[in-house]
Amino acid sequence: MPITYTSGEQVEVYRFSLPATVGIPLLALFLQAFLPRRFPFLSYLDLPLLVTIFFGISRRNPISGLLTGAVIGLLQDSLGGLQLGLYGIAKTVVGYGASSLGVKLDVENAGARFLVTLGFYLVHAAVYFTVARGLVSLNLNWSWSHGIVAGLANAVFGVVLFFLLDKFKQRT
Repeated sequence: MPITYTSGEQVEVYRFSLPATVGIPLLALFLQAFLPRRFPFLSYLDLPLLVTIFFGISRRNPISGLLTGAVIGLLQDSLGGLQLGLYGIAKTVVGYGASSLGVKLDVENAGARFLVTLGFYLVHAAVYFTVARGLVSLNLNWSWSHGIVAGLANAVFGVVLFFLLDKFKQRT
């Protein structure tokens, strides 16, 4: 499970068909909005975040990752009912970071994907919490135990999901 440095010439950059580019995030948003109501234990998973990370590390273009994160985050905000922009800001940061990291590291194996997803889940949670408390003045409480459990759940599910989504990759 080594995370190795790769040069720019060794990095595989992938693209996705238009139906995959639009359909996968929309499906993730739909499932995120409705599945936790029926199955409350699924509220730990953040499917739009996992899709943002996947597209970011696959495309390896920081501008593309930034825009993908922003669009997915704003769509998630519009479905949520809280202030518009909280998920947008957090997922923009994650999309940019995942794309930038994807350029530098080989994140095609399960161990690297697990660590990257866990790390970006915690970054997402920290950015969301900071913006919600600092800029919007929401009364949120930070729970390390919830953050670690949710991060581990997302990392495990993310590894499986990423291998399923690999089927939609197209080489450039």
